[in-house]
Order: sequence, then C-alpha cells, then structure tokens
Amino acid sequence: MSDHEDTDPGDESWDSNEEDEDDDGGFADYYSFNEDDQEGRASQFNNNDDPEYFAYECLTVVNVEKIFNDSIETVKTGLNVSHARAKQILHANKWNIPEVMGKFTPRAASPIRAPNPSMAPASPETQQCSVCVLDTPMSQFTSLQSCGHTFCVQCWGAHCETQISTGVTTSLSCMMSSCDNILDEDFVLAHVTNTAVRDRYIHLSFIEYVRFHPNLRFCPGPNCDIVVKAEESVAKECVCGSCKSRFCFKCGNSYHAPTDCETIRRWLNKCADDSETANYISANTKDCPKCNICIEKNGGCNHMQCFNCKHDFCWMCLGNWRTHGSEYYECSRYKENPNIANESVHAQAREALKKYLHYFERWENHSRSLKLEAVTLEKIKNRITEKVMSGSGTWIDWQYLFDSAKLLAKCRYTLQYTYPYAYYMEASPRKQLFEYQQAQLEAEIENLSWKIEHAETTDRGDLENQMDVAEKRRTSLLRDFLHT
Repeated sequence: MSDHEDTDPGDESWDSNEEDEDDDGGFADYYSFNEDDQEGRASQFNNNDDPEYFAYECLTVVNVEKIFNDSIETVKTGLNVSHARAKQILHANKWNIPEVMGKFTPRAASPIRAPNPSMAPASPETQQCSVCVLDTPMSQFTSLQSCGHTFCVQCWGAHCETQISTGVTTSLSCMMSSCDNILDEDFVLAHVTNTAVRDRYIHLSFIEYVRFHPNLRFCPGPNCDIVVKAEESVAKECVCGSCKSRFCFKCGNSYHAPTDCETIRRWLNKCADDSETANYISANTKDCPKCNICIEKNGGCNHMQCFNCKHDFCWMCLGNWRTHGSEYYECSRYKENPNIANESVHAQAREALKKYLHYFERWENHSRSLKLEAVTLEKIKNRITEKVMSGSGTWIDWQYLFDSAKLLAKCRYTLQYTYPYAYYMEASPRKQLFEYQQAQLEAEIENLSWKIEHAETTDRGDLENQMDVAEKRRTSLLRDFLHT
C-alpha cells in the first residue's frame, strides 16, 4: 500500500470538512464480476448461478471513518473505556466486536472524590528522567497507564515523533526496554506538538486500521482513495467504482480465479525466479510442421493456418487441427512420468523443468493471446465503422461482435489462471476432472477466437451460440474449483 503511505497528509480526501456523497450513494452501489466496463455499473442482485458473484461497496474515506467511529462507540459504551482505548482494543482484535465484548470485562466507573481544602499543595519536587538523565519537575513527567513506566514529557514527545517519522503508528510502544505496551492515540497526540507529525500519525493510523480490518480493502489503483467493504474476505474480483481498477479482494492483487491467493503468489515468484530458463519459449515464431516455413503468431487463436501450404495445426503442440478437437485433452494436460521417483536426481530435475515449461508456455501463450486479441478488436471496430459508414447496418447491428470479444477475453483470462492451478495439483481423480474441464474450456475458447477473427464470414447465430457454450464451460469449471 505504498501508494497510500506516500499520500500527502494535507490531501483534500483527509479534510474533516469533506462533504458526503450524494444521497443516492455512488459509493454504496454493489458491484459484481459482471460490471459494465463502459458505464461503470453492475448488477446489484445475487445471481446464484454465477460462482463469481461478489457483493461489496466502494466507500470514501469519510464513510470508512464513520464505520470505524460507530464500532468504537459500541465498544466504548460497552466496556466503559475511552475512545482511544476502544479503538486500540478493536484494532488489536481485527475489529471483531462480538469477540471484543466477550473477551474484555467492562471497567467499573471511577469514584468521584471532592477536593480536600485542608490539603496544602505539595512543594515542587524534581525527578531524574532515566532517558535524558535530567532533573525535571514532577509535573513534567507522564506515566503510561498500562504499565506504569514514567518518563518526562519531552522524552515521550521525542520518542513518538521519531517512531512516527519511520512509519510506526498503531504499534508504537513504551520507551522502556522489553516493554511491549502500546501507546494509545490520546497519549501520542498529547505528547506530539508538531502539526505535520500529528497529521502523519492520524493518516498512517487510518491506513493501518483499514489493512487490519478483515472486511476492508484499499483499492490498489494509483492515487485512488476508495476503500472496498465486503461482508466476508474472499478471493473474488471487485472493480473500483472510481478508477475502475480490478483486483482480488482477499489479496489485493490481480484477480486469479480459479487459483487461490497463496498458489498464485508461489507461481508468480517461481516465474520470476525461472524467467531466464523460460526465455527461449517467449518467441512468437514457430515452423510449420508440414512445410517448415517460419510462421509468426499475430492473433490470439491457437488454430493456425500456414500461409504457404494452408496446413491447419495447433500452435501449442503443432498437431494437426483436423483431429485436434478430440485430442485437446491430451494437448492441454501434462503427461507425467509414472516412474520418475525411481529415476536419477538429474532425470528428476529434467522432468521437473519439463513440467514447469509445459505449464509456463501455456500460461504465457494465453497472456500474449489476450494482448493480440485486443489488437484484433481494434481491427473489428475499424471494419464495423467502415460498414456503418457505407450503410451496411448500424452500430447496434454489430454490437454482438463487441460482446463476443469481451466474453472471449473473460474466458481466456480464466483459462490462463487454470495453469498455475493445475501445476500445483497432486495427481488424483479430482485433477483428472479439472484437466478435462480445462481442456473443454480451451477447445471452446479457440473455436470462439477463430470465429471472431473470421467474423465477416461467421454467421451471427453460430457466433452467439459459441459464446454461450464457452461461458457455460467457464462457469462450470469455476463452480467446481473456485477457491475463495
């Protein structure tokens, strides 16, 4: 969250006088995976047939602060503690109010004692501060209530300002060595006089409160102050209502269904570590398996046709495309050596590399295909513009082509993330089922991609039927294997 940490404390989004959004509440709209890219709106109703459905809210800083204050007031009243202490307790317990109320005992009210007029004021006394080693009037000393450790106010202030300058806020602890008691907000602000440091403390504390709240997530978009709120922390996609950034709510990174957050983290780290090993497969050219002429892949579809001999083949396995439909399961899955455990260490290392490259090549291929299909979409837009200008239908008549291109990207994106999932799966009947569904989805995606690239000669009904089949394959796989 470095984007948020670097935000100027004087940013207007932190102004306490900032006005709330309109009553219609743009921040309160619910967004789902089916968000409309053009209008920024989405279905607000749960679709039980959609395994990626995810209800959440996009909130401003002001509204998040209100949520925090409501929770703090509940604990403050229930436990009879100060506002700052209630905030500290909630943060330490990840803002779980029922857990806090069950764990802590309400504090008894302190008796109010009338001053005794016969008591004369004590004579001024001094004490040596163990930090600065100066004799200071007793009135200039402060004790931390939770532990009783006492130091002069100047040392407390210097300690707080030093820690805040390094980014320490909600974990700012007592000066006494080996004492882990945390300073609450009231204590810190009472000893920090520098306005800029005070603002930084409040700003960074708010960021920490959001980070530790299980139902809140900062939008990772650049310079975006939106906070997403959900009822539960799940690995599903959300779309920022302000900057339109898409991300996984649970980990804050790019959406990665059906792979879970930990697995995709391991996969991306492995890809980064082994990037040099995999460099040789990053080229966009291969030789035609029939005439051996060099062919460049300039589209997203893996169904290739040699411009020289017109041979149809699969870009990934170079197999004959005419018999490829029934063999796609064999093309997408990795055939492991059943006797590899009995082979030499070198043989096992080669097998491990071979397995990784199988999955990496397909992962990387779909990533490139997404980029190439974006180029194809631009070409389709230009062709449609020409047709509309020449009187061959209207934009509405050609809208199905845009819909098909968007669905293709959605399906291919899911397919790309099935390969890290498969790579880490142990051999089992469940993996066989996953690879079967993965292969079926891949086959339908390639059929859809081919038809889109040849849209001018593809029947509209045939294309829309292919869209329906591809999306059903995608949702069926996610319904069975999506980890949240």
